[in-house]
Amino acid sequence: MRRMVTQGFAVRRAFLRREFRRWSRGFSQLAAAEPSLAENGVPVSKLPPFDYSPPPYTGPSAAEILEKRRRYLNPSIFYLYKTPLNIVDGKMQYLFDDKGRRYLDGFGGIATVSCGHCHPDVVKAIVDQTNRLQHSTILYLNSAIADFAEALAGKMPGDLKVVFFTNSGTEANELAMMMARLYTGCHDIVSVRNSYHGNGAGTMGATAQSIWKFNVVQSGVHHALNPDPYRGVFGSDGKMYAKDVEDLIAFGTSGHVAGFISEAIQGVGGIVESAPGYLPAVYSTIKKAGGLCIADEVQAGFARTGSHFWSFEAHGVVPDIVTMAKGIGNGIPLGALVTTPEIAGVLTRRSYFNTFGGNPVCTAAGLAVLRVIEKEKLQENAHVVGSYLKKRLTALMDKHEIIGDVRGRGLLLGVELVSDRQLKTPAKAETLHVMEQMKEMGVLIGKGGFYGNVFRITPPLCFTKEDADFLVDVMDYTMSKM
Repeated sequence: MRRMVTQGFAVRRAFLRREFRRWSRGFSQLAAAEPSLAENGVPVSKLPPFDYSPPPYTGPSAAEILEKRRRYLNPSIFYLYKTPLNIVDGKMQYLFDDKGRRYLDGFGGIATVSCGHCHPDVVKAIVDQTNRLQHSTILYLNSAIADFAEALAGKMPGDLKVVFFTNSGTEANELAMMMARLYTGCHDIVSVRNSYHGNGAGTMGATAQSIWKFNVVQSGVHHALNPDPYRGVFGSDGKMYAKDVEDLIAFGTSGHVAGFISEAIQGVGGIVESAPGYLPAVYSTIKKAGGLCIADEVQAGFARTGSHFWSFEAHGVVPDIVTMAKGIGNGIPLGALVTTPEIAGVLTRRSYFNTFGGNPVCTAAGLAVLRVIEKEKLQENAHVVGSYLKKRLTALMDKHEIIGDVRGRGLLLGVELVSDRQLKTPAKAETLHVMEQMKEMGVLIGKGGFYGNVFRITPPLCFTKEDADFLVDVMDYTMSKM
């Protein structure tokens, strides 16, 4: 009798394990189950319904792809998860893996997907232009580059009317630094600690995190204190940080500089917005030193912050040069620099040419992105949904001591995890754990910051309040189970 009871319990346990595995696999697929309630009372909403199913995947397995990457690709490539995801399909704010499982994309290809994955208007513009003319050269006339340049200039304040197209944000920033040096006749550039501006010869010098800097010559860049309201030495006092720039110019340069480059909201640095009053004061100091002000809008531009189209606008300043990439093409390799006619003229001293900058396919895509942002009011959506998402994330601070700070604007948000709120000790291991668990439940987010302890939440701008609820509920549930 005892043996029969034991066998019965064994069968029941096996059945429950099988059912749990089946439930886990299907939790965040297209047809998620009814909302469940965790055993500790934390509600977990279901993945919002979405009317799209990707075609069956018939390509190589994740293991095969991983082996090829290890054998043939850059060995410094790293992965966000212990078991790398094989993403094969995307539609608007969702991604699909090789098994057909749906994920809510809270990272947007590192703040790159603006309109949404495979937005039909952008896809159509790319296909139509590719079918007609894939590439020629800017030595010939073509309407695609001219139309996009005109539209882009129309989104700029002041006399920022001349556009140079590039292939990436690094290339745009390299060009900006060179133009500032040519225009002023000075070599010194002021950057900000914790910033990221690229990995080229010049931009690596402007970048101010050791993890992104190789031991090669990086001359003429001075790094000022980061005006970080959370970790900075002066808290939210922007004018005190600006005084450091004055001192840096007075004691570290000839008194004249080529320029100042900064992100109004640092992306790679962990979604850190400059303290109030900092940028106006620094711009004034740089002007007195004969320099140009460069706004790096690679991650924060193109309506992502919601309140403004460009993140520098929230600080009441007008730069001399603006650089951009990522969201400009919704994933197409495209960057740009916009400046004044006077500054643009420095490149006529010699020949400046870019083979792929202004490619017809890329600029057609860029114009389509701009039109979609306007037509679908994605800036307004970024503001409304982003504000709602930030409010919900901030509310989690009352529940979870591990959340030290919630910051950012629109759909460019950061959540910093600390093991001690008073000491602000970076919770690096916990950050990785929460990311892993959220992925298992169907939510993808990024991480950043110097210590790697900040969640970077930068979804496509078509993100909805329902998506925001699901993301926060999954984060809440995961933290509650720690």
